[in-house]
Amino acid sequence: MKEEREHQNILVTKDLAIGYKQSKKDTLCLLSDINLTIRKGEMVCLLGPNGAGKSTLMRTIAGIQSPLDGCTLVEGIPIRDRNFKEIAQLLSIVLTERINVGNLTVYHIVSLGRHPYTSWMGKLSDADNEKIKWALEQVGLLHYANHYINQLSDGERQRVMIAKALAQDTPLIMLDEPTAHLDLPNRVEIMRLLHRLARETNKAILMSTHELDLALQAADLIWLMARNQPVKVGAPEDLVLNGSIEDTFQNKSFNFDRKTGNFIMNYQKKQTIQLLGNDVMGFWTQRALSREGYQVTCEQVGDCCVKLIEETMKWEIHQNGSVTCCNSIQELIACLKETLHTN
Repeated sequence: MKEEREHQNILVTKDLAIGYKQSKKDTLCLLSDINLTIRKGEMVCLLGPNGAGKSTLMRTIAGIQSPLDGCTLVEGIPIRDRNFKEIAQLLSIVLTERINVGNLTVYHIVSLGRHPYTSWMGKLSDADNEKIKWALEQVGLLHYANHYINQLSDGERQRVMIAKALAQDTPLIMLDEPTAHLDLPNRVEIMRLLHRLARETNKAILMSTHELDLALQAADLIWLMARNQPVKVGAPEDLVLNGSIEDTFQNKSFNFDRKTGNFIMNYQKKQTIQLLGNDVMGFWTQRALSREGYQVTCEQVGDCCVKLIEETMKWEIHQNGSVTCCNSIQELIACLKETLHTN
């Protein structure tokens, strides 16, 4: 069983130490004794606050930066001391930077993924062309093959770069914040695409990201980095339940809500107010009241209460025997400001 699991390993780091050589004698070690594994068909998200060493770890794994100690293996082959062509047949990289090569077609860009396998003349074989078409099909862009890259949206451009990585046909695909320049629908689509590709192609996918909410939904495993602490590894749900996510991103400005997987901003509380009602309407009402600085509770406090009338989608403010009806949360907030200020 152990041998079978090891056979499934695509990426393994052994006693890896990452950092920088400041001089011939001095080194700055960010983290040491890093032992991590990614198996076939797994999508792993690397998360952590700025300055934790995520980019350094990604560069070291990719062979762009030399480790201070230890080694990285892809399918059992050490990355260190391999030439660029050999590394390019083991792992492919999708970077954060936007693509500005407007005079190249989508097909041309994706074909660059076959470069590690072509002769010095760069001529594509029939097998190369089939692989390029397959990669474009996987990301849903085959019909854009002859379009110029500057005719595509940011989300489509990112899919082109993912197709290029697929055409490179490496067991490991690494992505550095692939959703950084995208709007919400495209961020979701890229994460869904990567999750599907890991399953269907059986490739290992490692991506660094700041999209915690999407990573919690899409990743099979999360590598959680914090300054001067060992990398925490686990299923997203385990890292939420054991408090690791909360501890790693601890900040006075917000709290991590384990129930929803969201960060909740901390606002200066000015008054406690009772809210009667729950479900969706209650959730959004409580969020709006919290943003305005109210401490929301279901217990009776003071002489002011907000009651939700879910059947008619209305809000009632009960205070000192009087009732004020509001037709929206915006109106509710305005009425509360006026009512409580007057009193």
